[in-house]
Amino acid sequence: MNRFGKTVVRLRVTILIMAVLLLVPATIGYFKTRINYDVLTYLPKNIETMKGQKILANDFGTGAFSLVVIEGKKDKEVVEMKKKIENVDHVKAVLWYDSFMDISIPEEMVPDEVYKAFRNGDATLMAVLFNTTMSSDETMGAIEEIRDVTHGDAYISGMSALVTDTKLLSDEQVPKYVVIAVILSLIVLGFTMDSFLVPVFFMISIGMAIIYNLGTNVFKGEISYITQALAAVLQLAVTMDYSIFLWHSYSDERQINSDKNEAMADAIEKTLSSVVGSSITTVAGFVALCFMSFTLGLDLGIVMAKGVIIGVISCVTILPALILVFDKAIEKTSHKPLIPNFDKLSKFVVKRSWLFILIFIIVLAPAYIGYKNTKVYYDLDTSLPQKLDSIVANKKLKEKFDMNSTHLLLVNGEMDTKDINEMILELDQVAGVKKVLGMESVIGPMVPREMIPENIKSVFNNGEYEMLLVMSEYKLASDEVNRQCDEINTIIKKYDNKAMLIGEAPCTKDLIEITDKDFNRVNGASIFLVAIIVLLVFKSLSVPMVLVCVIEFAIFINLGIPYYTDTVLPFVASIVIGTIQLGSTVDYGILMTNKFKEAKLKGLSGSDAAAEALSGSINSVIVSALTFFAATFGVGIYSDIDMISSLCVLMARGAVISMIVVIFILPAFLRLFSKVITATSLSFKEGNVAENKYETSDYDENKDRYSYQ
Repeated sequence: MNRFGKTVVRLRVTILIMAVLLLVPATIGYFKTRINYDVLTYLPKNIETMKGQKILANDFGTGAFSLVVIEGKKDKEVVEMKKKIENVDHVKAVLWYDSFMDISIPEEMVPDEVYKAFRNGDATLMAVLFNTTMSSDETMGAIEEIRDVTHGDAYISGMSALVTDTKLLSDEQVPKYVVIAVILSLIVLGFTMDSFLVPVFFMISIGMAIIYNLGTNVFKGEISYITQALAAVLQLAVTMDYSIFLWHSYSDERQINSDKNEAMADAIEKTLSSVVGSSITTVAGFVALCFMSFTLGLDLGIVMAKGVIIGVISCVTILPALILVFDKAIEKTSHKPLIPNFDKLSKFVVKRSWLFILIFIIVLAPAYIGYKNTKVYYDLDTSLPQKLDSIVANKKLKEKFDMNSTHLLLVNGEMDTKDINEMILELDQVAGVKKVLGMESVIGPMVPREMIPENIKSVFNNGEYEMLLVMSEYKLASDEVNRQCDEINTIIKKYDNKAMLIGEAPCTKDLIEITDKDFNRVNGASIFLVAIIVLLVFKSLSVPMVLVCVIEFAIFINLGIPYYTDTVLPFVASIVIGTIQLGSTVDYGILMTNKFKEAKLKGLSGSDAAAEALSGSINSVIVSALTFFAATFGVGIYSDIDMISSLCVLMARGAVISMIVVIFILPAFLRLFSKVITATSLSFKEGNVAENKYETSDYDENKDRYSYQ
């Protein structure tokens, strides 16, 4: 009996007690980990827009702002509402036209540019400035309080309001994601396993691992809401195989060893080598995300790589302890697995391998074309339900004031008034600019700077920097607003080469440019890492190319489908899905290739070896893919956050596509390139039979269950 397995068996009760006790600090860590709901904060800190945001918050004391639309209110009512908003914690200032002149002045005497900036028929516009950052807890709390004190009569637009609504929606739905994933996974496992109770212990073991993973995120300080929403579901999906491996190994050992403790110790030894090898490619896929300049990838990559490692540890410690303690109850719920025998299918696939090679050739071109041309969106409010308060407010802003976005300018606080006025005149001529709001533009060019009221001056100028608001009719992430940002930057740099253009639109423009580069970087890194791992496992030059080619083909199909269905994906999906699908499903190919290697070492021909490899791995591939599908598909259908929904649907579909491709295309490749693989692979040569690090489960027709070979 191996030492580690023996120790786990002997200390099984202690392990369960410790596992339960560790849930306490993990839970505390989970609740102390801040959730970041603003994806723009993951842009590189060294770009100008992010530097400007930092200056705005630290030096100017204005980290965020929102435009507020109020309808059907008289001036005195608006003034009262303005006072209520000003009294909200972390509101630095509220700008309305009574900030610049008395509301008793008749409308016809108010300068036209001032009136149009704040009034349109029965609609009133206010600019609310906060002394905290755009997505801070304080700003989100202030947004909610403003909604309360105005009794829903104020439509609050802007990124801070959008982030607040994202938080409220995500906090409500994330727990439901886990419930959906668990229920659907239990249904699949109930039919595919040989016990109705053992999947419950799978869930308990994996659930503990998920809590440990989420709890240890406290050391990061915060994680993205996307990471939080996906972590539990994705960890369940990618680590379930490890539990299945252990159970199948234990069942097999019980057939040859009546002592359940010895059987479990041996099963742990076999499973440990299996899941460690299998998990490496999955971890590699997540590590590849860390190469993104957009550090949301680093956030997701670290959390998920850590989750896989914790999942492996849980699989070989907590799960064996649970199985041994509740062994009698598990035996009472045993049943025959409902997966049919696929021997006939295996023979058909290999016999008609030429047909599947032809299908591969025919489908490859359109799949790649779709993959390269699938459209993505960067406008974050597109990913949320259109009934949310912030989305409604954005529509009101467009409807009443023909505005879609607002930029902030930071220029030298000591710039000559004449230069600022000339700059404002130039900015006013830029296509799509509705209004430039600043001290000079509102008070008027004839008023000397020293005569500007202090309450106005303190809002717009801190001595070192002067702030201006540029109101734009163009929508975020559109080509028009990106061109507008370029033109504005050109103008302001003429007057102050250190001037900065910041805000949602410039940040989103940077996001587009950065993630376009990240797409190629991450894909290249994931392919390289997985290929190196496969090369080391098989000591082969050709096997990595075959497996990567097959799984990349599945990725092309998965990410190409949206092009042909005219579906626009969130930008994150296009970057991370290929990496996740490659790292998580290449194991299907490794499993089959390992069986192919064993058959070749027994002296079988390429055709017979491919047939035996498919027959020996098809059940495991199907169970694994269906479990992955079950854990993610339900969440994809349920989620109201398109960023989460799209990712989960793509992962679910990707698992199924990878399963189909591995079952039908890979055997054809193995048969076709049998001689090349044998000639270029040390592990395929006689006398070089390496220990199998990918312990695999085969379906034993005589025993009506899976058994390890």
